[in-house]
Amino acid sequence: MCPTSIHASSSSNADDWSPTSWRKSSIRQIPTYPDEAALDTVIDQLSTFPPLVFAGEARDLKSKLADAVTGDAFLLQGGDCAESFAEFHPDKIRDTFRVLLQMAVVMTYAAKKPVIKVGRMAGQFAKPRSAPTETKDEVELTSYHGDIINGIDFSKKDRDPNPERMLQAYSQAASTLNLLRAFAQGGYADLNQVHRWNMDFVADSPQGARYQAMAENIGSALEFMRACGIDAESSPQLHKTSFFTSHEALLLRYEQAMTRIDSTSGDWYDTSAHLLWIGDRTRQLDSAHVEFLRGVKNPIGIKAGPSISPDELLRLIDILNPENEAGRLTVISRQGAGKVHEHLPKLLRAVKAEGRNVVWSCDPMHGNVIKAESGYKTRPFERIMQEVREFFEAHDAEGTIAGGIHVEMTGQDVTECIGGAHAIRDEDLADRYHTHCDPRLNASQSIELAFLIADQLKPS
Repeated sequence: MCPTSIHASSSSNADDWSPTSWRKSSIRQIPTYPDEAALDTVIDQLSTFPPLVFAGEARDLKSKLADAVTGDAFLLQGGDCAESFAEFHPDKIRDTFRVLLQMAVVMTYAAKKPVIKVGRMAGQFAKPRSAPTETKDEVELTSYHGDIINGIDFSKKDRDPNPERMLQAYSQAASTLNLLRAFAQGGYADLNQVHRWNMDFVADSPQGARYQAMAENIGSALEFMRACGIDAESSPQLHKTSFFTSHEALLLRYEQAMTRIDSTSGDWYDTSAHLLWIGDRTRQLDSAHVEFLRGVKNPIGIKAGPSISPDELLRLIDILNPENEAGRLTVISRQGAGKVHEHLPKLLRAVKAEGRNVVWSCDPMHGNVIKAESGYKTRPFERIMQEVREFFEAHDAEGTIAGGIHVEMTGQDVTECIGGAHAIRDEDLADRYHTHCDPRLNASQSIELAFLIADQLKPS
């Protein structure tokens, strides 16, 4: 049941790449399935299923991300830590989409630049773990790796990796994408609805009042534009929005099955999501995950924690983006509050000196996990805010561009991260602690973070 480790090196020659070439590289964080024949059957099935996203959509995202490289757009990437089968519900999809719209409007209004909206949705089912197994009462079982791999309940039946879960993950991702496309293109994202996006528990917060004031200003501007003959019919961008999906490309057999040749370009695309990223635990130069993602043409991301060196980052950039294509690669910094100024400037200088085109994004979540006195894993909101401030400060000092934010959040009124305007305390965590994995920002905290970023993005 433990993740296997096969040692070999990743090739940087595109001619040597295929959707299966990752199997010759060092494989980490991928569990072993008890029934290989059953696994092969599921992979064969998935290989015949329709794509979840299309190559043209991925190219559109890449084009928009190219603007974030130059500071002409800003990337907002957010959603669940890990999607679950049990909590799959259209209201939850709608609420997370709505909060991302709110965050984007706050930042767009302040920065006067487009905000690229990318959800950690419709595929974020697999999670890397610090240990391959977990022990309770002297019973050792495979760690929970996300619903696409195994179940969260501590029993052998649930914890044994089950390939049939990939089929359920595909089905849920397809349904989620269908609803997201309807929300984005069917009128829900109409800027004329900006007043209605506020939820009751957000509206009662200081952020809700600030958001409502901004919404009234937008409403006044839209009324002026209508008087001038500019409305949703003449300007579709007022009525709908672009929305993309992303997840960590962890379970490579699933990603391989979803990888297809684009009929218009002849290039390989991973059709499970528009953007895929490599985690901090699987970004080694010889890793199977690096080998797999170097060959698909989707926009991709790399998580960069305190352990990565400037030389290693540059080598990864050269493997994953050898043509230095703007919009292809996003480097997602995850240092931890108080550690940004020690680690990030060295990376910024190295990449700037070599002229590499990347989007610099900040993940202020993963470096700021603590265990509360109550026993719950949480993230202090002030530490999250501190890391974001330090991220912008580092870019200002180095003359580089802070291009995005990457957060684990939900539209639900959860109590998982302590702090924020509602002052969630340790003793409040048990009230609505619903995450299957790591603690998420709730809607009010997400809007509060958006206003902080908006203040950083305002033209000087």
